[in-house]
Amino acid sequence: MCLTVLGLQAQEQHSWEQYLNQVMNAEDMASEQWQENYDLLCELEQHPINLNKTTREELEQIPFLSTQQVEALVEYLYRYDSMKSLAELQMIKEIGPQVRKLLECFVYVGDEPRQKLRFRHELVASGQVPFYERKGDKDGYLGDGYRHWFRYQVERGDNMKLGLMASKDAGEPFFTNGNKYGYDYYSPYLQFKKLGCIETLVLGNFRASMGMGMVMNNSFGLGKIAVLQNLGRNAIGLRAHSSRSEGYLQGAGATINLGRGIRTTAFVSYAPMDATLNNDGSARTIITSGYHRTETEMEKKHNMHSLKSGGTLRYDVGRMHIALNALYNHLDRELRPNKEQMYNYYKPEGTNFINASIDYGYRGRRWALNGETATDNSGHIATINTISVSTNNNINIMVLQRFYAYQYASLDAQSYSDGGKIQNESGVYVGLSWQPSPTWQLTAYADYAYHPWPMYRKPTASHSVDNMIQCVHTTEKWKLMGRYRLKVKEQEHRTRISIEYSSSQFSARTQFDGGYCTAQKSEFGAMISENVAYTHDWLRLNAGVGYFDTDSSNSRVYLYENGPLYTYSMQQFYGEGIRCWMMLRASIGRKLTFTAKLGVTDYFDRDIISSGYQQIYQSSQTDLDIQVRWRI
Repeated sequence: MCLTVLGLQAQEQHSWEQYLNQVMNAEDMASEQWQENYDLLCELEQHPINLNKTTREELEQIPFLSTQQVEALVEYLYRYDSMKSLAELQMIKEIGPQVRKLLECFVYVGDEPRQKLRFRHELVASGQVPFYERKGDKDGYLGDGYRHWFRYQVERGDNMKLGLMASKDAGEPFFTNGNKYGYDYYSPYLQFKKLGCIETLVLGNFRASMGMGMVMNNSFGLGKIAVLQNLGRNAIGLRAHSSRSEGYLQGAGATINLGRGIRTTAFVSYAPMDATLNNDGSARTIITSGYHRTETEMEKKHNMHSLKSGGTLRYDVGRMHIALNALYNHLDRELRPNKEQMYNYYKPEGTNFINASIDYGYRGRRWALNGETATDNSGHIATINTISVSTNNNINIMVLQRFYAYQYASLDAQSYSDGGKIQNESGVYVGLSWQPSPTWQLTAYADYAYHPWPMYRKPTASHSVDNMIQCVHTTEKWKLMGRYRLKVKEQEHRTRISIEYSSSQFSARTQFDGGYCTAQKSEFGAMISENVAYTHDWLRLNAGVGYFDTDSSNSRVYLYENGPLYTYSMQQFYGEGIRCWMMLRASIGRKLTFTAKLGVTDYFDRDIISSGYQQIYQSSQTDLDIQVRWRI
C-alpha cells in the first residue's frame, strides 16, 4: 500500500499543516494551547497580510518568524518600496526555503486601487455526530451527544472585524438545564485596526500578550522545536478572541501609537471563571476545561469572576526596545488551594495578584537579544533571556535561560517552560538549526531544567534533561524527515520517520512513530500511518489509516489529522488497534464550501473504550464531522 500511494501526486488541504507535523512533539500535541495556535494560523491563512501595505507590528504577529527575519523583511520593503511578486522573498537571505514556503501561505503582494471598502460576511457552522452512545448519554449528561458550533463574522477591509462565536460540547444541554439561551459558550468580539494613532482597538472577548509572557500571555505559544523557528521571539499585542478555547479576556483594550517610538497598550476585563469550591466558599482550583455536561460541572460554571486591568508602555529606539508591563488581577472569591500535598504548597493563593515586569531587546542583522524580568506582590522573581545568532553559513544558534522562583505567583503568565508553569524552574536551553543547502535542514536542542521544590509525583527536588535531533531533506516533490528524542530522567525515547511526496494534485505521507520508556518498566509503543490527498478544481479529498500497538498509556502515540476549518484534530492512542479517516471538501461556487470527515477507531484488545461517563460499550468509535462555510 505504501509503495502504491507514494506514486501519487498531491497537495494538502492546508500546506502549512505540514509545518505542525514537523515542529510538534508529544507534549505539544497533547496541549490545549495548540487549539488556539491552530485557530490563529487558520485565521492568518483566511486573511493574509499584504506585504506592500504591512507594518513591523503586523509581521510580528506571524508566530514562526524570528526577530532577524522580521527585520530583514522590513528593511527589504523599505529599500525597494514594494514587491512585484512573492518570488522576491528569495532575495532575503535570512528567510530560508522552508520558512519562505510557509510564509507564502499567509502573505500576498499587490497594490489594489483605492475603492470603496465593502463588507464581507462569513458564516461557518460545524457539527459532530457520534455513531455510538456514551455511558453519560444514558445517565449523567444533561444534554445530547452532539457537538456543534457556529461563527458569524463581518469584515470591512483589514480595519474592522465584528463577530460572534457560539459552541456546545457533547453532553452539554441546549436551551435547557441551565443553558436557557441555547449554547453553553458565546464569544462576541469587535476589532478595529489603523484608526489614526489607534493601532488596535478590541471590544468584547479578546486575548492579550505582553513581553515574553512573564506577566501575561494568553495568545500564541510555541514548543521546544518550534521555538527554534522564531528564535525565542514572542508575538505581542491585542487581538479579538474568535475561537472556542478558554482563557479569554472580556472587556476592552487598545494599543495607541504616541509617536517618537512610544507605544502603549491598556485593557480592562471582567470575565467569569469555573472553579472547584471549598466548604467555606473559597476556590480550591480554577477549571479551564470549559465542560458543563453534568450537574456537578454545571454547579462550577461561572461561580467566580476575575477583574483584570493592565497594560504596556513600550519605547523603540533604533534597533532597541524597552517596555514596562503591569497586570492587576482581582478574584471575587479567595483562591485557597489544598496544601496537603507538597507540590501544591506554593500555588497562587489569595484574591489580589499584582505582577510587573520590564522587557527588553536588541535586534541586529545577525543576532538578537530578548528578555523579560518580572516580580509579583511579594517581590519574587521570574526572568527569561534569549540570545540568538544567525551566521553566513545558514546556522542559527539560540541560548535560552530562565529562572522562575518557586514562590513566584501569577495566574496569567505563560512562556517557555519544561514543567508547564512559570514557577519552580530554572534551566538552560541550547538550540541549533543548520541549513547546509536548500534541500537539507538539521535541527537539534538540549534542554536542562531544575525544579527546587517537589513537583507532582516527585518527593524532592528534581531535574530533567531533554535532547532532540531532527533532519529534514526536501526536494521539489519529496520530503524525508527523521527525528530522535531522549528524555533522560524518564528514560523515554521517541522517534519519528516520515517520507512525503507532493505535487500539484496529489500527495502522500508514510510515517512511523515509536516510543520506548524504561523509567519503571520497559514499555514500547509504535504506530505506522499513511495519509493521502487529492485536489481537483472544486474538490479536495483527504484520507488516512494507521495501525498502533503500545504496551500501556505511558507509551501512547499521537497522530495529527487534517480536519475542517478551525477544527484542531489531534488523536492519541494506546493499546492495539487501527485508525481510519476520510475527509471531503467541495467548493460550491465561490461562496459556499462543504466539508465532511468520517473517522473510525477500532481497538483489537478491548470491548470497552474509555471510562466514567465517557465509557463506550463497544470496541470501535465512529464520528462524523460536517461543516458548511458561506462567504459573501
